[in-house]
Amino acid sequence: MRLLKVATCNLNQWAMDFDCNMKNIKESISRAKEVGATIRLGPELEITGYGCEDHFLELDTVTHAWECLKELLLGDWTEGIFCSFGMPVIKGSERYNCQVLCLNRKIVMIRPKMWLANDGNYRELRWFTAWKQKDHLEDFLLPIEISESLSQSTVPFGYGYIQFLDTAVAAEVCEELFSPIPPHAELALNGVEVFMNASGSHHQLRKLDLRLRAFIGATHTRGGVYMYSNQQGCDGGRLYYDGCSCIVVNGDMVAQGSQFSVKDVELVVAQIDLDAVASLRGSISSFQEQASCKPRVSSVAVPYKLCQSFNLQMSLSSPIKIQYHSPVEEIAYGPGCWLWDYLRRSGASGFLLPLSGGADSSSVAAIVGCMCQLVVKEIANGDEQVKADAIRIGHYTDGHFPTDSKEFAKRIFYTIFMGSENSSDATRTRAKVLADEIGSWHLDVSIDGVVSSLLSLFQTLTGKRPRYKVDGGSNIENLGLQNIQARIRMVLAFMLASLLPWVHNKPGFYLVLGSSNVDEGLRGYLTKYDCSAADINPIGSISKQDLRTFLKWAAIHLGYSSLAEVEAAPPTAELEPIRSDYSQLDEVDMGMTYEELSVYGRMRKIFRCGPVSMFKVRV
Repeated sequence: MRLLKVATCNLNQWAMDFDCNMKNIKESISRAKEVGATIRLGPELEITGYGCEDHFLELDTVTHAWECLKELLLGDWTEGIFCSFGMPVIKGSERYNCQVLCLNRKIVMIRPKMWLANDGNYRELRWFTAWKQKDHLEDFLLPIEISESLSQSTVPFGYGYIQFLDTAVAAEVCEELFSPIPPHAELALNGVEVFMNASGSHHQLRKLDLRLRAFIGATHTRGGVYMYSNQQGCDGGRLYYDGCSCIVVNGDMVAQGSQFSVKDVELVVAQIDLDAVASLRGSISSFQEQASCKPRVSSVAVPYKLCQSFNLQMSLSSPIKIQYHSPVEEIAYGPGCWLWDYLRRSGASGFLLPLSGGADSSSVAAIVGCMCQLVVKEIANGDEQVKADAIRIGHYTDGHFPTDSKEFAKRIFYTIFMGSENSSDATRTRAKVLADEIGSWHLDVSIDGVVSSLLSLFQTLTGKRPRYKVDGGSNIENLGLQNIQARIRMVLAFMLASLLPWVHNKPGFYLVLGSSNVDEGLRGYLTKYDCSAADINPIGSISKQDLRTFLKWAAIHLGYSSLAEVEAAPPTAELEPIRSDYSQLDEVDMGMTYEELSVYGRMRKIFRCGPVSMFKVRV
């Protein structure tokens, strides 16, 4: 038996925060060494952070990455453990997204990414060049300060694999796995048994299954060990990287990390018998035949053993059941973890949310409540970093720290119901009850006086005073009166976010949360610069239908029972007067139901349909 212990990880990296990123990298290596792993894999571009965007164009970014790598190599971090580090590398005139493979204080090979992610949220071709020379490895001249420190002047650069004395290992970087002809196919035919995929993959509802099926498919018909590492958390941008680092052997999942977490470092470890890989490949006739006439892939020979011999004290990792979150759990945990990262890094003292009592703002409130629950739970589990961040943001003193999510919410979450003469008692009550259930610091204020003052000013300027449609006004007047209310709420929200910390004797500011769902943005059913014009919007990519399902779930599983009543209420902006024979409803205003709008959204985004195609495939 060739027993191999491997370790991959979820790391909460932050773009351009080299000190924090190095701290996480070192902790992951230390933990991997403690459990006896001989391979450690980290996420894509883990040294710089994945989301550096145009900072990748700065030479400083590349220089700092080399400085960090030098620190890792001069220490004992790579002693006795084969490590893959992600960083940008400039070769000649081109900048490449690379995995730098290291062992025993030396760089063994630099593997540039061959197929770049350049669709959806990804723009890698803006910053990197794809490596196109597949037929050979080139000598890469290391930067002078690196070569002098390591006593190593050149290193193999390009597409290839590492041939150890007892196994062969190769890198496959993120998008390459999903390309039409992925590298692992021919690498397997060349005898590679361990594949290391460093990734920067963001969270999308219902996406995880597609990713995991790709890992399973990569090794199911050709055998092998597939290691996957991903970033986890918000790294300074709009995306949430959803972790789920894992290890697959011959098509079976044997280890899986969390998809959502507020931890900075999570290690995923497996003990594997590589003879099982060789046995499977030897039993597949088509694999044997194709391997006999394979195209040769370049390799680097390393005279070092990664495996251990048979030992009665060691137990192999067995196949496990894959863990999936339901879509409603993804809505709760993904944005909740993203909000925590954003809050702790921003310098803000909390969140402020205009809470109307409707489905959208109530969903955002529930997500913040979920965030508070996750933080308190992780503190109870002994995470000192989460505890330190919570103490700092919540302004705890005398050794106190959060032990109750409602008490924590009271310190960092502020909600305000900005009612008008058009608001109903029902929405006001729902907002207050939900705020009490979550624990937020809640305000209730009327904006009628400000609206009246603005209308009086308008009348002084023009000699006219607009009326609502139900009172005989035109559509222009009706829309203008609605927009005034919405925009006053935005101004008031940002004023409170700026000044309430001063009122509460706290430093910093509060982040204003928006609550506009993706369907309303698609339809154009919104007011520009209203209370949804915020610092951040946690539900901006989620449909109304998914949010309503989430509210039902959260009423039970998060303990906010009033959300059931919120979900059951007909959606309304409450910007027009309520009459005995008239009540404003969103779906009437839009001329379609949210269910229909959700269908249009899916057809446009997922199936790329225009208006004519939508009509042709209508159901």
